[in-house]
Amino acid sequence: MRWKMPKVLLSGNEACARGAYEAGVQVACGYPGTPSTEILESLAQYREIDSEWSINEKVALEIIFGSAFAGLRSLATMKNVGLNVAADPLFSGAYLGVEGGCVIISADDPGLHSSQTEQDNRYYALHAKVPLFEPSDSQEAKEMMKTAFEVSEQYKIPVLFRMTTRVCHSKGLVELGERIEKTPTVYRRDLTRFVATPARCRVHHGELEQKLKALEEWSNETGLNFIEMGDPKIGVITSGIAYQHAKEAFGSRASFLKLGFTHPLPSRKIIDFSRKVERIYVIEENDPFIENHVKALGISAIGKERLSLCGELNSEMIASRLLGENVSGCEITEEKALPRPPVLCSGCPHRGVFYELSQLKDTVITGDIGCYTLGSAEPLNAMDTVLCMGAGISAAIGFERAFKKIGRTSRVIGVIGDSTFFHSGITGLADAVFNRSQITVCILDNRSTAMTGHQNNHGTGLRLSGKPATEIEIKDIVKALGVEHFFEINPNDLAGLKALLKETAALEGPIVILAQWPCALLKELPPQDRSKFDLPQSKYTVQEDMCKKCKKCLTLGCPSISFIPGAGSRIDESTCKGCSLCYQVCPFHAIQKRGDRNV
Repeated sequence: MRWKMPKVLLSGNEACARGAYEAGVQVACGYPGTPSTEILESLAQYREIDSEWSINEKVALEIIFGSAFAGLRSLATMKNVGLNVAADPLFSGAYLGVEGGCVIISADDPGLHSSQTEQDNRYYALHAKVPLFEPSDSQEAKEMMKTAFEVSEQYKIPVLFRMTTRVCHSKGLVELGERIEKTPTVYRRDLTRFVATPARCRVHHGELEQKLKALEEWSNETGLNFIEMGDPKIGVITSGIAYQHAKEAFGSRASFLKLGFTHPLPSRKIIDFSRKVERIYVIEENDPFIENHVKALGISAIGKERLSLCGELNSEMIASRLLGENVSGCEITEEKALPRPPVLCSGCPHRGVFYELSQLKDTVITGDIGCYTLGSAEPLNAMDTVLCMGAGISAAIGFERAFKKIGRTSRVIGVIGDSTFFHSGITGLADAVFNRSQITVCILDNRSTAMTGHQNNHGTGLRLSGKPATEIEIKDIVKALGVEHFFEINPNDLAGLKALLKETAALEGPIVILAQWPCALLKELPPQDRSKFDLPQSKYTVQEDMCKKCKKCLTLGCPSISFIPGAGSRIDESTCKGCSLCYQVCPFHAIQKRGDRNV
């Protein structure tokens, strides 16, 4: 007798991990990035899967291609902009094909909840010429993941699996299944398949186009693309989370063509559906990916002329813009919540660096992606640019060259975090050394990949599983690149920071300053860090009779410090981390230590 598998409540990310487990995946790599992070973290609980954080998305995908060439089912995870980093192996890998199933998860972020762009990565499937899956809930995410591996192996092609923020983080009941142990094929050297030379890839291109033709036929037949007939007056073509919103808005008042496999799109099924309904709406988030294809087939459809290209969709928006109805179940009020912009946390080791940088005159500060991006916010305002990961150094080189060209003498300081330095900062620093760029680089090492949830990185000495790893020392890399002027400092030492920034201003560049101190929110430090860092044991308080109400402490932007008009500054003891920055900046010594803190 076969026992019925249980149903459990899973997020879309957890469901992806479960689907990969049930599909028999053996190797998984990625780089943390919201909204995708929890996929690899969830995979790590399955001992059958070798799951690891890679140094960046490009390396992760190259590892996955290697294991897929060798015949193992393999998975790469990343967020939308991470696929930009991994684009090179994606395009080449599509030409070469795979032996073991190869799935690349791209977690897109409509609405820009945690990303610098709102890019629609469905176009990567179109341009790289790979199949595309789009689940709309957790159960579909799990089941489609298994189908994606089957398609990848059947057609010997890597597959793109598009998640979006709402599907990633929403939870739903998922029926579990058992793991299928897939026997890997025996790897044999085949120079005609896996060596990407121009002559061979001319042949591969033709083979890839044939695969896409076969996949379009599969797209027309698969149950992942299905029709739900309701009222034939309105037909809705949709995919992903937009399907859930459209169902809420229209209910039985419309018929639906729900697309779960969206490249190649099922042209024959789309045409067939269009003949069954009177009016067609195409409902999708971000770009008119499906809409353009529908219209190219000669089908009249309404889409982005009424639905925005920007932000997320919801059922109320769809009903309002397509039906002229307000179907909100909530009472609408004019009252709005007070804005709560993100800030550096209490005790953040980046705060001291940005405070001292904010005091510098005639200085351009190029920032990067991570917690320290918040150094650009009020009241610190200590950042001029944030472009992409790694550009904290590279953009600084560009500014320095431009200023040298026009005769401007402003100092240029590039800021980058530890995980981002490993991800894509090393090459920028190598360029700075090679070209003797007159820049200062501040590497802010808080001993974790903090903004995405404190994942370990190649400098923390711990793997995803928590097992020990070789700790790569940033200072060793910096010195190996040939940096002559390298300095280490505790970022909570404001006087030391001020003196060091002044001292290094006249040195021949590049100059590197490593500001190293653990994130205040780390629950536990790696063993090698426990003795290295003397964490504060005391909190601070304001001596009310000594406070002159000068508001100097407020210039730190610490969320534990508030100001009461007429009374002066106050420190919230429950959130104070004892970093002492407020104590150091108070000109009247009104801020003092109090009690021991439990850590």
